[in-house]
Amino acid sequence: MTPSDVKATLSFSDGSPAMDLPVYKGSVGPDVIDIRKLYAQTGKFTYDPGFLSTAACQSSITYIDGDKGELLYRGYPIEQLATNCDYLETCYLLLNGELPNETQKKDFTGLVTNHTMVNEQMQFFLRGFRRDAHPMAVMTGLVGGLSAFYHDSTDINNPEHREISAIRLIAKMPTLVAMAYKYGIGQPYIYPKNELSYAANFTRMMFATPCEDYTPNDVVVRALDRIFILHADHEQNASTSTVRLCGSSGTNPFAAIAAGVACLWGPAHGGANEAALTMLEDIQRAGGVEKIGEFIKQVKDKNSGIKLMGFGHRVYKNYDPRAKLMRETCHEVLDALGLQNDPLFKLAMALEKIALEDDYFVSRKLYPNVDFYSGIVQRAIGIPVSLFTAIFALARTVGWIAQLNEMIGDPEYKIGRPRQLFNGSVARNIKPIAQR
Repeated sequence: MTPSDVKATLSFSDGSPAMDLPVYKGSVGPDVIDIRKLYAQTGKFTYDPGFLSTAACQSSITYIDGDKGELLYRGYPIEQLATNCDYLETCYLLLNGELPNETQKKDFTGLVTNHTMVNEQMQFFLRGFRRDAHPMAVMTGLVGGLSAFYHDSTDINNPEHREISAIRLIAKMPTLVAMAYKYGIGQPYIYPKNELSYAANFTRMMFATPCEDYTPNDVVVRALDRIFILHADHEQNASTSTVRLCGSSGTNPFAAIAAGVACLWGPAHGGANEAALTMLEDIQRAGGVEKIGEFIKQVKDKNSGIKLMGFGHRVYKNYDPRAKLMRETCHEVLDALGLQNDPLFKLAMALEKIALEDDYFVSRKLYPNVDFYSGIVQRAIGIPVSLFTAIFALARTVGWIAQLNEMIGDPEYKIGRPRQLFNGSVARNIKPIAQR
């Protein structure tokens, strides 16, 4: 952190002495006020529900400017990465700080490829789940369970352990997601194929069967690779903060990532693309495109309780930069698969048009977000809605690992311990039971 010449002075109206607080400047973004000595000097904490105004760490991985609609991985704009790089190059960048050269890319890709198989006993672990279990319930168990199968890389303070567990997690997540899917539909598991790319291998494990040869569709592979890149990291969101907080106790990387998976499952976080598709299906059942006007009226009515899912974003106060890229991919996939006239997709495009033109949504900057388009793309590819969040977890795993590794390497990191504003009962004595 770079200290600023400016100091923040905190004064109190009750006559308590004022105190100076250091101010630090990041390379970009808002300055931060260092309040670490606040309690020691004043006996007071700050109050910030949801930590919306608090920097809990310093990081050099991802930067978001919500007002500009900008997302940078290690300084590179997401638009350039999604256009010029593949997912494993992006993984290398997030983990190591720089994009790989040809040799580094080849070595890293080979390393990931050679760790895609999972311990055969994972199949028996999977059988303990009901067939109709939500894939995220299964994934939370499977990822946490990896520590039982790969306990030779569970020391979070050992750099070699962290490196091998990072490779294992990135390599095995597609295999685990595909296994969870196949288990749910009663099909045999498909083993990874080392000659295929990361995304092509995933499509094959998802959709191939032992009955016939399977050739991954290039358009589908490109679309999935882009989904992975766009979801690889997103600064200090709820699941990333969960991984950091969990990892701050010194627990193993698999447990910390499993905590991230569990947090991502929430409908306000990773479940948003699932919610967007569910909304579209509800409108379709109610009458489809002809009922959009009625639906929009309900959305505008604050008392209706009806929400427009897949539009707007908590951080981006402008157009989500990922949504622009995903929109291109969405139309490419629909065209390639001949699905432009699918009723649900026609409904989605009609809803998009209204939201981009209706002043109610435009003035509130409720633009379609990445979840809206990625949900449509995944459904077009043949991925069931219930699996959307698991694929999000697959993509975000590298971001979680990079953030976890950065935290462990930070000399200022401590076990997380948020404070509280207590408003419960003061100390009191227990009365005999007859007097209660």
